[in-house]
Amino acid sequence: MRLKPLRLEQSPRRIFTANAGLALLGEAIRVAQLEAAAAELGPYRGASHAEVLTTYLGLLTMGKSDFEAAEGARSDPYFLAALGLERGISAARLRQRMDTFARDYARALDTANQAFLERVQVPVTPLWTGHVALDMDLFAQDNSGTRKEGVGYTYRGFDGYGVMPAYLGQEGWCLTTELKPGSENGQSGFGFVLDRVLPAARALTPAPLLLRLDSGHDALENRVRAEVERIDFLVKWNPRQTDPAALLAQAETLSTAVHWESPRPGKRVGTFSVAETRTWQGKAYTHRRVTRVIERTIDRRGQALLVPELEIEGWWTSLDHPDATIIDLSRDHATSEQFHSEFKTDLDLERLPSGKFDTNTLVMAAGTFVYNVLRWIGLTGLLGPDSPVRHPAKRRRVRTVMQELIALPAQFVRHARQLWLRFSAHCPGFKAFQHLRQRLQACASG
Repeated sequence: MRLKPLRLEQSPRRIFTANAGLALLGEAIRVAQLEAAAAELGPYRGASHAEVLTTYLGLLTMGKSDFEAAEGARSDPYFLAALGLERGISAARLRQRMDTFARDYARALDTANQAFLERVQVPVTPLWTGHVALDMDLFAQDNSGTRKEGVGYTYRGFDGYGVMPAYLGQEGWCLTTELKPGSENGQSGFGFVLDRVLPAARALTPAPLLLRLDSGHDALENRVRAEVERIDFLVKWNPRQTDPAALLAQAETLSTAVHWESPRPGKRVGTFSVAETRTWQGKAYTHRRVTRVIERTIDRRGQALLVPELEIEGWWTSLDHPDATIIDLSRDHATSEQFHSEFKTDLDLERLPSGKFDTNTLVMAAGTFVYNVLRWIGLTGLLGPDSPVRHPAKRRRVRTVMQELIALPAQFVRHARQLWLRFSAHCPGFKAFQHLRQRLQACASG
């Protein structure tokens, strides 16, 4: 095989784009009524508040979180046309406006995010118990080697921030991403996050909610709050100073109430439930805890142990399902770890771009909006018969959506006072793109 040499030429006309999918983001912003939410902040000389936010949302959708990326987009005619922008914004102006109006912009994006989820009527798939999962779990962002405001030593052993997201349903719709100083305990301010999350979740589904939390939120206060809100809960138990030997002895005395099994020689697993009563603010509360005790007398390599190894874990819950079902529901909570990675890697939001804490809070709010738009595009456009992706899946990663439907090459043409976006005859994503655009236009006009 002989490769013919390729000749390079740069066209004097700016008529090509490698990110045709930005048109879908432009329609999604219309659906979310971002302009109306930003208009409440009042007028501003120069670029409007909505234009500033839309510019940054466009950059994030292309996987660019740094402000300097605005320089490459400000003179791109397709970027401006796809997002409905009258003018481009420089990197310096984008940073300055986001710093000045960080909190107000974050609230506008929160409003737009909820409006988008409601207006496109996102599917919220329940668990097999009939509950809709509401998963909340702190994750850390590595910002080592920086002096950004709020950066501190995290539970992961590096300097950075903590982020508290809330994911709804098996699809993983993100209701919020609360940015926290790295050294702050995840439980600090958790009640205020619930105040924002619960009304948003109930607006999207009438099904009963199941609040699932990791052991960092093993606090009686959280279980009581769930009771007050009339939602079920499943919280990983934090054994703290519990003696494993004492717990094993307790399991031995319960006899028939404990389910014992031996998955291999030298390993024994006991599962049982106990009801514990504790007092908070002068009132006693009784909650069920599913507990599992693991005793190993032989390790997995077949070596006998002089002293048995003991391991304990447990789960607080308001559900009355069997112990095995509770443990399975807790394992399913680990799915949210996949969603964390999509924020950090796919959207390039591991190392946040600003030195100011409030601005980085705004960046995470923008990331939440883009995450949900891309999640919806993946579920609506990449799972049907017109999908350019062929392998079966329940959902598509944000990165897959960006590769298959956002980074589509097309020709951008101005002709007869109209704007045309022309795709190749062999474009595998055209049918899905067309279907998605029609759905979004219907939601925007409906």
